[in-house]
Amino acid sequence: MQQNRPAGYAFLLEKYKLDAIPNWHSSRIAPTGTRSEIIQDGLVETTYPRSYWPGERDGNHLEFALKYDGINLATLALIFEVIDAASLRDWIASKPTGKYARKIWFLYEFLTGRQLLLADLTQGNYIYLLESNKYYSARWSSGQEIVQRQRIYNNLPCSPEFCPIVRRTEKLAEMERIDITQRCEEIVTAYPPELLKRALSYLYRKETKASFEIEHIKPDSSRTDRFIALLTTAEHRDFCEKEQLIEIQNSIVDSRFCDSDYRQNQNYVGETVTPLQEKIHYITPKPEDLTGLMNGLISTHRKLKQERNMPVVVHAAIIAYGFVFLHPFEDGNGRIHRFLIHNILAQRRVVPEGLMFPVSAAMFNNPILYDRSLEAFSVPLLKLVDYELDDSGDMTVSGQTGIWYRYIDMTAQVEALYEFVIKTIDEELKKELDFLVGYDRTKKALQEIVDMPDRQIDLFIRLCLQNNGHLSTTKRESHFGMLTDDEIERMEAVVRTNYAS
Repeated sequence: MQQNRPAGYAFLLEKYKLDAIPNWHSSRIAPTGTRSEIIQDGLVETTYPRSYWPGERDGNHLEFALKYDGINLATLALIFEVIDAASLRDWIASKPTGKYARKIWFLYEFLTGRQLLLADLTQGNYIYLLESNKYYSARWSSGQEIVQRQRIYNNLPCSPEFCPIVRRTEKLAEMERIDITQRCEEIVTAYPPELLKRALSYLYRKETKASFEIEHIKPDSSRTDRFIALLTTAEHRDFCEKEQLIEIQNSIVDSRFCDSDYRQNQNYVGETVTPLQEKIHYITPKPEDLTGLMNGLISTHRKLKQERNMPVVVHAAIIAYGFVFLHPFEDGNGRIHRFLIHNILAQRRVVPEGLMFPVSAAMFNNPILYDRSLEAFSVPLLKLVDYELDDSGDMTVSGQTGIWYRYIDMTAQVEALYEFVIKTIDEELKKELDFLVGYDRTKKALQEIVDMPDRQIDLFIRLCLQNNGHLSTTKRESHFGMLTDDEIERMEAVVRTNYAS
């Protein structure tokens, strides 16, 4: 009985015995039957009828891959390292004006840095490398590259040294229809300006607390204040430059662990399971690849800043998640990653002036979603990286791993960041503003019962909220012994009423 045969990327990976991060779509050809589709864990496998079989030549399967599996730069880079260049050249020469042949030709030279022995094209219409209905791409206004050799508009939105791809999914299309700025303004205009001014310092502190708590860190007051000070500058400076990133790292970590440059050793994220066993969650790029990758990330940021039609959440996700995946410092990478989200949203004027998004709070309160956004890349990557860990915990990575970090499919991360931004506006921001409204209302009502100093009223509210609306006997004796039973009962009732939800 004949079995289904792999086609496209799957055919070439199997033929050359290559391991790759799974592409979002894979293809098979059935000897009989009609087209069918299986979706599992976000991956789509389509089985096509026999008539779709492209043939045995590598070029045919590359063309099939671009048609049906999409553009996956990491997989293409892997295949181009082992494919016979002369055979590929002959295949391209046999269809010199073919759309997919020209794209494959361009991508081969773009990804390998080697030219095929083919003459430049002198006729034929120019074509776009990325189809704008399928990918987020550069527009003409940002100076996309005109490649005369293959008569192609290179509309990749990123730098060659760091070039993630983001696919236009149905989920992203739905989220993109949400006007984030308008949605935010609709919420903030419902509150008095004086309250918004007070809320800002409260939101800075909440964001700082959440960003540290995500990493299970309890900072002292000095580190907390330094991070708050950093957040206040997010709308005024672009921090995605090497010197500024080092400045941030130095300001938020213990002074003993400040870096003066990108890391020079192999880093990883793990946890100690037993004194003799370390569980590895993520392996960072090799230090020799890091400078080029970080230069590419910074160049990509500059390019995306000029690309005004690029949705700001796509921009922020590419840079912020890209940063944490590259992990350029020994410590502080996660907090800088979350700060860069603030920085880009503020610089692109998505956040109304004088306000900030507690996006880390949304991440902290939705840990499964946040973990999935990181694991979408880290889990499949871990299966491909060969490493050794010595008794001192020092890691050595073998083989070439740079392509996995250079050409990430960041669709999952963009989808996640959209969710976090929407949750931040609809849940976190509104919740915190409502909390302050309730606080003011409660404070005024308590003062009508007992005219106490503000500091003591604030303490009473805080202690009640920490104890389900009641003042504990111990706290009453130590702080509010001057109040009568009737006053305590009435004041507790006010707190419970105003914070019933």
